[in-house]
Amino acid sequence: MELPDLSPYLGQMTFGGLAGYAVGYALKKVGRFLAIALGLLFIALQLLAQAGYIQVDWTRIQRDVEPLLQQPGLQSLWDRLLKTLTYNLPFGASFVGGLLLGLRAG
Repeated sequence: MELPDLSPYLGQMTFGGLAGYAVGYALKKVGRFLAIALGLLFIALQLLAQAGYIQVDWTRIQRDVEPLLQQPGLQSLWDRLLKTLTYNLPFGASFVGGLLLGLRAG
């Protein structure tokens, strides 16, 4: 009994895993940058509000942002991200595995 040649699949799995890892790592770095940017924006708004230059309606901001942070919205965003990143990839499973490892390592 002869075993099938798996070398093309191993290449796809390796590339998919490495590509997924790189994307996950980059996404985590971008996420950190966005968190820093949002934090600095919050500090700037608070300083301007305290100095009397602007008035911020935090209740309205909370009302507008809260639905985006609910579980179905976040799950939908994650699903859309995975669907976009794995579109037309023959090695989607290894990509997702690499993506999760990259997110963890980043």
